[in-house]
Amino acid sequence: MYPQTQQLLRELVTQKIVPGVSYALLNHSEVLTEVSGWREVTPKKEKLRPGLQYDLASLTKVIGTATVIFQLVEAGKLSLSDSVQKYLPEFQDDRVQVWHLLTHTSGVAGYIPNRDQLAAPELKTALLRLPVTATFEQKVVYTDVGLLYLGWIIETIYQQPVQQVIKEQVLQPLELRGATFTPDPANCVPTNTRTGQLLRGVVHDPKARTLGKNCGSAGLFASLHDLIQFAQWYLGQRPDLAQLISPSFIKGLYADHTRHQLGRSLAWDLCQPENLQLQPLLYHTGYTGTLLLLDDELQQGLIVLTNRVHPREQNSAFLEWRERIVRQFMQELPEKR
Repeated sequence: MYPQTQQLLRELVTQKIVPGVSYALLNHSEVLTEVSGWREVTPKKEKLRPGLQYDLASLTKVIGTATVIFQLVEAGKLSLSDSVQKYLPEFQDDRVQVWHLLTHTSGVAGYIPNRDQLAAPELKTALLRLPVTATFEQKVVYTDVGLLYLGWIIETIYQQPVQQVIKEQVLQPLELRGATFTPDPANCVPTNTRTGQLLRGVVHDPKARTLGKNCGSAGLFASLHDLIQFAQWYLGQRPDLAQLISPSFIKGLYADHTRHQLGRSLAWDLCQPENLQLQPLLYHTGYTGTLLLLDDELQQGLIVLTNRVHPREQNSAFLEWRERIVRQFMQELPEKR
């Protein structure tokens, strides 16, 4: 299954692009997994083993926050065309709607001085005061801000911290037993170092560290097994699990949801195979070195978990390899049945 994709994934480790990799390839009900390389290379060297939890970074957005938003939309408790201001009155621009946040076309952007030194209430206030720029509806500008806003909209509706809602509405019903916002550091793959301390079981993203349980853009830790189970559920392969979103809603995600055909779905990016007869795939990445790629039409999937920011944050080589891996996977997709 996907021999050339597998070769590239193994080379991530042998070429020292990442310390280690845990990956899964899904082909209908068949699942192939491999775990290789190192969990940690400094301050000590430790082998990677199956079952460890990774800092998923922005995969939190599609696994957690977006799934809750989609549930609310289907339940009629939230509309994609609702204004953000309806739920977050501190936000001043009435043009921005829920779907803008999901497609990263809200145009909300700006610089927050001393961002990482602000306490959570001040950071939230500063983020809600960001202006809407000229890219509004005209351009996809990927940012955490939209998903932070969506997390706070969830909090307004549920009157609970967003991470608690994700736990109760997504992680528990889907039986993702290794997925958590409060992992045991002993079971985690480390990222890099902050103020002399290795981040192990502590979220890498500084905004997520500040906002804690009120952050919907990052913060989730999970094992490869958890992501396989989530992917199988998304592909409609797990009727034994709770049906949190209808199959028809998920099917509708494999389409462009921007106003000017900018190639972005709700929460997910879209990857178009070279074979234009095939539909686009749902795609999302995480800054720490994670990715999820799903195709319900052909019932295929790719999950890659690495800690590409260990031991050093700057690792642009990984981004080039990630693109090659995704392209190779799409080239090896099976023919339509």
